[in-house]
Amino acid sequence: MLHEDRASRARALTQAEAQAHIHGICFKTGPPRRIGVELEFFVRDLSDPSLPVDPDRHAAAVADVRALTLDSPLTFEPGGQLELSPPPAGSLTGCIEGAAADLALVRASLRTHGLGLVGHGCEPVHSPRRLLDQPRYAAMEAYFDRCGTAGRAMMCSSASVQVCLDAGNEEPGPLGYGRRWRLAHLLGAVLVAAFANSPTREGCRTGWRSTRQAVWAQLDPGRCQAPVEGFNPRADWAAYVLDAPVMCVRSEDGPWTVPVDLSFREWIRGGLPRPPTLDDLEYHITTLFPPVRPRGHLELRMIDAQSGDDGWRIPLAVTAALFDDPESSEAVYRAVKPLAEVAGFRPAPRNPLWETAARDALTDPELRSAAVAAFTVAQEALPRLGASDSLQEAVAAFADRYVLRGRCPADDLLDPRSGKDNPS
Repeated sequence: MLHEDRASRARALTQAEAQAHIHGICFKTGPPRRIGVELEFFVRDLSDPSLPVDPDRHAAAVADVRALTLDSPLTFEPGGQLELSPPPAGSLTGCIEGAAADLALVRASLRTHGLGLVGHGCEPVHSPRRLLDQPRYAAMEAYFDRCGTAGRAMMCSSASVQVCLDAGNEEPGPLGYGRRWRLAHLLGAVLVAAFANSPTREGCRTGWRSTRQAVWAQLDPGRCQAPVEGFNPRADWAAYVLDAPVMCVRSEDGPWTVPVDLSFREWIRGGLPRPPTLDDLEYHITTLFPPVRPRGHLELRMIDAQSGDDGWRIPLAVTAALFDDPESSEAVYRAVKPLAEVAGFRPAPRNPLWETAARDALTDPELRSAAVAAFTVAQEALPRLGASDSLQEAVAAFADRYVLRGRCPADDLLDPRSGKDNPS
């Protein structure tokens, strides 16, 4: 393992050292004990949510929010989306309580500016508009602009509920990291479908229930699709990282360089425009956006942001129940395993399973059946995880309103008259 002192981090990196470092940090194994969540929201005018928020007004509100004393790190995405990342908690209840407490403070601060937070997977009305002028985002914009407009939409017009789970045990079994890695990519499509909440973009219906996921599927496959599945997730991820294109080469002076068709492996071998370091490798990993990202833990990135003040609790609770309760994890794996035949050999999200999930959601019979099974199993597991009665009731209400009827939140946006008394 590489020494972490400053001198070693600043010297040129060899390919063997890079591969060893990735192997050492991608899956940190042990019994699952902690759960985390990262919540993204759009900032809206409370009096008229259809109006774009003036950049100066947004900046003033951001300054006040940053002055709050929060337990959660707070960041903003390029289009001004607010992201709250509470520290991982030792229980589902602790995770929810921590996030809810900080969200309440943030919402109260924003209200003094006449602003609020709303959850959509994709900005439904306005065109992408980058508010943050930082070298990272300028380089990212230049990189993605080479392949069309999807990159700007991803950066400035998308929001999600990202669930973070421990990688799992070293040993095989329902809580083994290999099983959890595979489950995440099969169940991930079911989560896309069940929580799809972005059927419009720039004021128009897109034909997708999760336009956010459709946008991500258009992006550079070398950094935004899953690794090709093999027999060793660590080796698969290490190869993926080294072969992924370098988005940018950072510089303390002037704009960052945006290379053309340069993988990190090639950067190590060629050493231009300067030899890469360990810091460069770790930064490179932060520019990779597959639907499931191993960062020691598993970061599930495929769920649309949810509507309502506490809609985010539902995907968090369901995902935790299906991964961290051994009985439920085994049961849901059996339920979703047949979906591998639908997915085929192409990595997510560019395979038939994930495409159907984003476009058709739970109107697809196989995804609907898998979702019904998953929610049934999750509801049985939540009491074992110590979930509150109110949380259990919220998950049951979501299942009744959407999953059992083959619907998702996007269907409410497509037809506001549809609902619990008017199943599709």
